[in-house]
Amino acid sequence: MLLISCPNCGPRDETEFHYGGQAHIAYPESPNDLTDREWAEYLFYRENTKGTFAERWVHSTGCRQWFNMLRDTVSYDIHAIYAMGQPRPDLKTTSPKSEPEQPGEFTQSGDFGQAGEPGLAPGATSPTATTPISSEGV
Repeated sequence: MLLISCPNCGPRDETEFHYGGQAHIAYPESPNDLTDREWAEYLFYRENTKGTFAERWVHSTGCRQWFNMLRDTVSYDIHAIYAMGQPRPDLKTTSPKSEPEQPGEFTQSGDFGQAGEPGLAPGATSPTATTPISSEGV
C-alpha cells in the first residue's frame, strides 16, 4: 500500500484516493477546430513513462480535492506532491540503473528471494523442495 500525503488532510492510505491520469495536459483552446485525429490524440494519447511521472490524484473519500504527484512508476516512490496549477517540480536526482543488463533478462530488487532462488518471498520454500502431490485417491 502507498501512503499518500494529501496536501489538505495529511498522510492517508492509497485506498482513499483515485488516479486521475497524466498531469499537465492542457485542454485545447478551440476544440471545435480540431480534426478527429487531433481530438483523439488529446483524449487518448498519453506518455507511458518508465520512471518519474507527473500524475493527477483526487482524495475521493476525504477532502475531495485534486492535486498533482510526481511518482516513480517502477519503484512507486513518491517524489513530490503539489497543488493543481503549479508547475512540475524540477528533480535533480540520479537513480541507480534499473534496466535489465541483457535484453529479455528479468531483474528485481528488494528483499525477495534467497540465494539461488530468485522470486521467492522470505521464508517460502522452493517448489522443488515440496512433497510431490499425488493424483491417487482424488
